[in-house]
Amino acid sequence: MSDRSPDRRTVLRATGLVAAGGLTGLAGCTAGSGSEGGTGEGDGANTEEPTATPEPSGDGGSSGGDGADTGGDSGSAESFDGWFDGVDNYDGVVDETGADEVTVEVGTEANGGYYGFGPAAVRVSTGTTVVWEWTGQGSSHNVAAEDGSFESELVSEEGHTFSNTFDSSGTIKYACTPHKAMGMKGVVVVE
Repeated sequence: MSDRSPDRRTVLRATGLVAAGGLTGLAGCTAGSGSEGGTGEGDGANTEEPTATPEPSGDGGSSGGDGADTGGDSGSAESFDGWFDGVDNYDGVVDETGADEVTVEVGTEANGGYYGFGPAAVRVSTGTTVVWEWTGQGSSHNVAAEDGSFESELVSEEGHTFSNTFDSSGTIKYACTPHKAMGMKGVVVVE
């Protein structure tokens, strides 16, 4: 299992570097061909790369104060101060801003069994309700905020739900208490 994490991180770093290099190359091409620019305002071809880049929100890069943190330990994914170190199903923050309700699965396949949240990290708007729904896999799980603001009971039954409405902005780290050491962790970023 430990062999997969470095490979995954290496791939993420390489993907981030290739995407950044591709954007730089595209910017150079479009800026250098002034006679061809002007009529086409964009065909949407670049819309996927920029969504992967707006990450650091103040808590991710104390060493590079100017925001040039993209070559750090997490590539294109926010690190949340190391919260997701060793968590094998974290691939970045899923943007669900604008949705009234978002579902996160509890007990997804991750971390050597059914010890994951799916998605592991989600970005929502203030007023959004996050509903955690149990898959019934991996024994009993709960959802407990690190700051103590919410906690569900331990449940193993498929289809069980627990919800919380996020009324103020911030970053809320949470975990399954009995499986936290195995990497069963999540984050809700509220904007």
